[in-house]
Amino acid sequence: MSGTKTVKINVHHLTRVEGHGNIVVDVTRGKIKECRWEVPEAPRFFEAMVRGRMWHELHHITSRICGICSIAHTLVSVKATEAALGIKVSLQTEKLRKLAKHAENFQSHILHVGYLVLPDLMKVGSVIPLASSHPQELLTVVRLHRLSNEMSDLVCGRTTHPQRIVPGGFTRLPARAELEGLRERLGNCIPDLQAVADLVLSVAGNFPPFERETEHIALVHPDEYPLCGGEIGSTDGGTWPVSEYRGIVNEYVVPHSTAKHARHNRESYMVGALARFNLNAERLSPLAGKLAAAFGLKPVNCNSFMNSVAQIVECAHSVEDSIRLIDELLVNGLEEEKFKVKPKAGKGAAAVEAPRGILFHEYEYDREGRCAGANCVIPTNQNHGNVQRDLEVLLSTLLGKNEKEIELGMEMLVRAYDPCISCSTHLLRVKFEH
Repeated sequence: MSGTKTVKINVHHLTRVEGHGNIVVDVTRGKIKECRWEVPEAPRFFEAMVRGRMWHELHHITSRICGICSIAHTLVSVKATEAALGIKVSLQTEKLRKLAKHAENFQSHILHVGYLVLPDLMKVGSVIPLASSHPQELLTVVRLHRLSNEMSDLVCGRTTHPQRIVPGGFTRLPARAELEGLRERLGNCIPDLQAVADLVLSVAGNFPPFERETEHIALVHPDEYPLCGGEIGSTDGGTWPVSEYRGIVNEYVVPHSTAKHARHNRESYMVGALARFNLNAERLSPLAGKLAAAFGLKPVNCNSFMNSVAQIVECAHSVEDSIRLIDELLVNGLEEEKFKVKPKAGKGAAAVEAPRGILFHEYEYDREGRCAGANCVIPTNQNHGNVQRDLEVLLSTLLGKNEKEIELGMEMLVRAYDPCISCSTHLLRVKFEH
């Protein structure tokens, strides 16, 4: 790199991500003066919105934190309420919740890889040109995305913002014929899923050869690839009960972002599909393990771009594990369950794995079941610090390239995290004048 190289980048509202994020770079005479990941979104006030609301209202409100991860927010909300009120649920309910979670992961990952990441790997500016250059491949993505949407609708009552999932169970169960039809369609979609994986594999050489060692945090469980339960685990070692989540996330604020950052053992950590893979790879379904091997993905992988590959692997796992869950539900038969919730004073925390990483909700209720306090820790706000540090390292490796190539590389890195930026904004600066 020439010692006189100057690079000025100001990406205002990065494209192909949810929400508004900016990348600012200033390299003057070969020296990096500034490299910053900014979140300028207006703050969200969901923790304030739910204060004073009754226990049966919170999951409907908090599901609106995100239109992509609404199932995860619903599930973690009802689980936090159940933890606070001492509610136990049946094995049937647990299986249906896992099915709902698989639907969301499948839905979100296919959307991200097929519509938002593939254009970068195929060197086009958006998914639109692929409709002409690769129409059959794009139609395959559309079919898979439609199936995942309809799976969410079948289990949860609608595609986003579920209505059937409530504290204690489900207000309505899918019919046996519906589950049988879903099982058949999931089995039939495996060739399509393999085709998408093969397409990404064919252009996988366009993933930058990046690596930065970091901590990865996700749910862990001795018997399954966990999305709905378990303890908090770290690739740096150690497991903790979900109730101790505050000591793990350690949220803090930075002056250039309306979203909090988080840190644990190091300056930052990563959550998401790659973190889950790094901690739970040996519990993947057979097809998921096969796809991971095809990409050469092994734990512990510290190339953040591989988060997109881990998402493809998880899609295969969600399809195969959903078939297993449906088989078990069909063998046992679905039974309508009566459950009654008795409000009481209590405090409880819960965690699920949203598509973008581990998600925490914690509520405190008074004896009437009215919310006295709430805390929500979003996966993307846990990732912001890691994005910042990845960008700093990546920039130093890109300075031999032209400005457009540098800009694209940094945009691709942020997109690899599949950020849900709007959901992560929690900070409000208030200036008091006397």
